[in-house]
Amino acid sequence: MTLEEGRRVRLTADLGIGEAFSRDPGAGTVVGFLSLGAGIEGTVERVDGELPESEEVREYQRLKALFDDYGHTMPVASRERLEAEIAALEPEWAVHRARGSRVTVRVRLDNGFVLDGVHQDVLAAL
Repeated sequence: MTLEEGRRVRLTADLGIGEAFSRDPGAGTVVGFLSLGAGIEGTVERVDGELPESEEVREYQRLKALFDDYGHTMPVASRERLEAEIAALEPEWAVHRARGSRVTVRVRLDNGFVLDGVHQDVLAAL
């Protein structure tokens, strides 16, 4: 789904916001939990876009493509050095893949709440 400013959306999952406290200054006890229920509608105010790739991730992609395309033709020492460079960058690549592409948005809900930095996967376009 492509989100854009001004588009109407609906929350597809319940979102827990936090605990509710009593107004009694001395007690300060938790009396409940505040959440937004699935189905609430609102309007997209801003799309933040995908998080940028780090320099290490771009370098991993470049070296991996080089290895995949030309590794079989390289001298042994060059190929081993390239493999070592790729291996050194793999942890950063693994973190990037686990995070996935993440588009976040700011949504003003019809009930007045504003969700900022919310992941697009919990919203459905109307």
